[in-house]
Amino acid sequence: MRNAASWGRFPVASETVLAQRWRGDSLPQAPAGKTLLPYGLGRSYGDSCLNDGQAVVATRLLRRLISFDAERGVLRCEAGTSLAEILEFAIPRGWFLPVTPGTRFVTVGGAVANDVHGKNHHVAGNFGRFVNGFELLRSCGGRQWCSRRENAGWFHATVGGLGLTGLITQAEVRLKPIRNRLIDCETIRYGTLEEFFALSLESEPGYEYLVAWVDATAKGSQAGRGLLMRGNHNGELPMESAPAERQLRMPFDFPGFVINRYTIQAFNTLYFRRQRGSRKCSRVDLYPFFYPLDSIAEWNRMYGRSGFLQWQCLVPLDRGPDALREILESIGRSGQGSFLAVMKTMGGIPPEGNLTFSGRGVTLALDLRNAPAVFSLLERLDRVVAEAGGKLYPAKDARMSAAHFQRFYPNWNEHCRWMDPAFSSSFWRRVSHA
Repeated sequence: MRNAASWGRFPVASETVLAQRWRGDSLPQAPAGKTLLPYGLGRSYGDSCLNDGQAVVATRLLRRLISFDAERGVLRCEAGTSLAEILEFAIPRGWFLPVTPGTRFVTVGGAVANDVHGKNHHVAGNFGRFVNGFELLRSCGGRQWCSRRENAGWFHATVGGLGLTGLITQAEVRLKPIRNRLIDCETIRYGTLEEFFALSLESEPGYEYLVAWVDATAKGSQAGRGLLMRGNHNGELPMESAPAERQLRMPFDFPGFVINRYTIQAFNTLYFRRQRGSRKCSRVDLYPFFYPLDSIAEWNRMYGRSGFLQWQCLVPLDRGPDALREILESIGRSGQGSFLAVMKTMGGIPPEGNLTFSGRGVTLALDLRNAPAVFSLLERLDRVVAEAGGKLYPAKDARMSAAHFQRFYPNWNEHCRWMDPAFSSSFWRRVSHA
């Protein structure tokens, strides 16, 4: 058994680790009475990638590229391949991921299982829309190719299915063409929540990528203020070699007293005022634009040994301004601010997955240091989201109640019939009980 934690370092689980070495191998057998769960790079924030007291199937040995159609940009690879490894192969050839989350250290299997999204959700939707198909290995020994035409029920249950329908061994993904590594970006400082909505909706038709950093400590009329970044791929310059990437490392766990309301407020104020003018245009490399935190290895140690909780909600667009104002003012009053709060509008493109976190609306994600007061705060915020007809993101959750999950995802019970009986997770056991 090993002690393991997700990226938020909360909660901690004790697990037996098994490994899938070759995609043609049978599924490893769990110890008697134990369930299985696929485990890639562990970058989910909560317990959806944990299986406390049970077993996990490590997939990182399945990291081979199988084939690539250079004309159409169709890549087939094993499920343990990371997005970073795909980018290292694809970018020099003029291809990029059609949808990418905020870290490239995620496996393809994990991207499918969580049906991840990125800064371009308003025009591209979720990752699963660009998956042609995948091979699913079941505990009964069955092995099937799942696509929109073949075993379609399994396809839609597995995309966003949280790794509970079986083990994905390989997948075929469509990439998107790019001219070079550059993003033409504009950063706009705005002062109110109303300005955020106006800027976002104004920007959606002309910009592929949209996201805002939010000052989660601001209160009153300033609640929701921040920096909105909008960008497009540069289509003019030729491809250049990747610039040298310098990766820093968080050398130790920060002491608990370092993260408090005063340091968080000071950081947010300084960050909000970091650019002199209200608008700044720049041309930046793909990596710092999409993956700013990847430049700091083990940045999660900043929150100390007790870890942190990430909370991400999605509320419908028509309820967004009122719900987000109540959420942000509650956070501001609580003193439990966040360094890393981001907000963006999401599109209405129908997702492929039955449990996908998606929908036309506005999403807010923030990190909060693990402390007793945080749990009661987040429970209050959950209620605001529920009353607004929204939902929370399972891949970033470590504590939502079963009642709220079942309200946010009313088809959760239908998902049970697609689950492999030998698979489970800490998350699923927590949110699926009556």
